Amino acid sequence: MRLRNGTVATAIIFFTSFLSLSWYTAWQNGKEKLVAYQREFHALKERLRVAEHRTLQRSSELNNILEQFKRAIAETNSSKDALTVQNFSDETQKLLKELANRKPLQLPSIYHHLPHLLKNEGSLHPAVQVGLGRTGVTMVMGIPTVKRKVKSYLSETLRSLIDKLSPEEKLDCVIIVFVGETDVDYVNSVVTDLEKEFSTELNSGLLEVISPPAAYYPDFTTLKETFGDSKERVKWRTKQNLDYSFLMMYAVSKGVYYVQLEDDIVAKPNYFATMKNFALQLSSEDWMILEFSQLGFIGKMFQAPDLNLIVEFIFMFYKEKPIDWLLDHILWVKVCNPEKDAKHCERQKSSLRIRFRPSLFQHVGLHSSLAGKIQKLTDKDFLKPLLHKMHINPPAEVSTSMKVYQGHTLEKTYQGEDFFWAITPTAGDYVLFKFDRPVSIERFLFRSGNQEHPGDKIGNTTVEILPVSDPLQQTKEKYKRTDDRFYRIGHFEKGVAEGAVDPSFNPVLALRLSVLKDSAVWAILSEIHIKRIAG
Repeated sequence: MRLRNGTVATAIIFFTSFLSLSWYTAWQNGKEKLVAYQREFHALKERLRVAEHRTLQRSSELNNILEQFKRAIAETNSSKDALTVQNFSDETQKLLKELANRKPLQLPSIYHHLPHLLKNEGSLHPAVQVGLGRTGVTMVMGIPTVKRKVKSYLSETLRSLIDKLSPEEKLDCVIIVFVGETDVDYVNSVVTDLEKEFSTELNSGLLEVISPPAAYYPDFTTLKETFGDSKERVKWRTKQNLDYSFLMMYAVSKGVYYVQLEDDIVAKPNYFATMKNFALQLSSEDWMILEFSQLGFIGKMFQAPDLNLIVEFIFMFYKEKPIDWLLDHILWVKVCNPEKDAKHCERQKSSLRIRFRPSLFQHVGLHSSLAGKIQKLTDKDFLKPLLHKMHINPPAEVSTSMKVYQGHTLEKTYQGEDFFWAITPTAGDYVLFKFDRPVSIERFLFRSGNQEHPGDKIGNTTVEILPVSDPLQQTKEKYKRTDDRFYRIGHFEKGVAEGAVDPSFNPVLALRLSVLKDSAVWAILSEIHIKRIAG
């Protein structure tokens, strides 16, 4: 009997292990398939974009031919050989008249903003291009570099990035070094140096080096000085905009995501997997920029199809403002309502521009690419322990009656930038999340305390929601309703409040945490997750 029981137990353990292994394998395969589908989808979109671009090119060429027809007809009509037109058939003469009188609309293009590119056929072709031209990867990393008078950090930057990639990751990405110089001899010297140190990476397709032709750049002597910047600084930032644009145009068809880096940084271990997993977690969100560093243009991730919009926007205003301002303007144009206040605009932009913490890249360069400029920039989040956890929450106006301690505000916590810290809550205090528009909620999670202050937990506090309309009668009987129409759907236990939202409550106007009794300790909210129903 014991033997039989032992055999059954062994069989159950084996079967359970087999199911767990099968589930894990299926989950892993699912993630890999998702990445593959994303690649195929972005590749298809890119092929459609290229086809559309070629169609527009052909249309432009046909319009040019039409203009030549018009000129030829005008010359013929004004010449002594006008009789030759009479020799055409009536149908041909009618067609020529229609062509001559046709006035097509002119479609704006890159050449409207950069007309000098028309002077040279090779103005958009790299002058130097070294590498295998790898495509079909998950991630493309772009590193612009220029000739520095004091010190180059390029080699150290590449070594930091490459050494922290696993063998599998090296097959799933490509690093593009853009040398923003038109002196071909200098560019070739950079290539020679990189071939000595990174020959394996160049030969495998992991690393590529490109540089633009001289014809790509306009005449910088005609630039206007703006925002109090000197002529030299205006030229520097204008050229920088064009450099970023060339690099993005080259990278757009190579992968699913594009990450903008600089040539004077170091990376954290596992940076590639962290960025990839974070992007996959947000695959259902409508984001435009993921930030993996708080400094400048370092560690900014874009979805490849969005690069076309970004490049077009930069080309429209490349002479007016620096790149970080232009990126912010794109977000403003996409989601900000001029009739709303600045706070509302920032909330809307935060849904498109999502910050990951802690930072994955640190700036190490002391000497800027702008001659004579010293920049002691460091990312304060790079080595900081993570005292909060970030989630993507529905856009909302947040408020609290509690006294906030040292700038650890509720707004920052809701956006995943910091933890919320309040001085000793009392009965009647609240935390309110008023959604910008009604939202259907699947689950909620509120976690208090953190590793530095584990005792600052929240207790004697309820979770309440305000539905757009009253729920079903059986739901109303199940939950207690407050005088102001909120329904209590949960409470904090051991510093945590989590649970599912009854579907009949959806959609919801607001969510509130209400303190029922005075607390003996301060309160920290280190995690807020209001999970929307997908779709």
